[in-house]
Amino acid sequence: MAEDLFDTPTGPAGEVYDGSAIEVLEGLEPVRRRPGMYIGGTDERALHHLAAEVLDNAMDEAVAGHATRIEVVLEEAPGAAGRITITDNGRGIPVDEHPKFPGKSALEVILTTLHSGGKFSGKAYATSGGLHGVGVSVVNALSSLTRVEVARGKELYAQEFSRGIPTGPIQKLGAVANRRGTADSFIPETEIFGHDARFKPARLFKLARSQAYLFAGVEIRW
Repeated sequence: MAEDLFDTPTGPAGEVYDGSAIEVLEGLEPVRRRPGMYIGGTDERALHHLAAEVLDNAMDEAVAGHATRIEVVLEEAPGAAGRITITDNGRGIPVDEHPKFPGKSALEVILTTLHSGGKFSGKAYATSGGLHGVGVSVVNALSSLTRVEVARGKELYAQEFSRGIPTGPIQKLGAVANRRGTADSFIPETEIFGHDARFKPARLFKLARSQAYLFAGVEIRW
């Protein structure tokens, strides 16, 4: 009887509970498995929370004194909730290679890694909103298509993702003279939010207006 206490534990169906039963989710897979843990669900409120996270990042650039203008654009996307593009004229997400991830740009690390970003040490942002180091990567994980364009150092860069995974490396598109900042465009995943989910223009307008009240030094174009 005493020896039975030291046998390999089994479940009610007789399955063995050992090391092989421990699942390790990598990358952004935890977000896709349990979106409610990150944005509170998959309903209409959660859908619009995606836009709020990207807008928070743009507002952080404004509050830090690096951006004066933010544009929020909603477009139709066949069979999807819509396509939102939020553009700021801030510093632009860094595109140089990340020192801890050889071969990957800082942009790719931020978009594909939870708990990455410039809001932890206080060096990049004295104050910030949103889900620190989680927001934009969560949006990326829950979107069928994400495209980020960065105008930085008079050069334009772009990278696209699908369901949190890069569809290709970051690309250098060429010189830009009068543009700087980040443009983040995404289409929410219908498998996550449902085929009937749609962005509500009035709700997005209210979101943008609420941010405008918080900081007088930025123009938000809807």
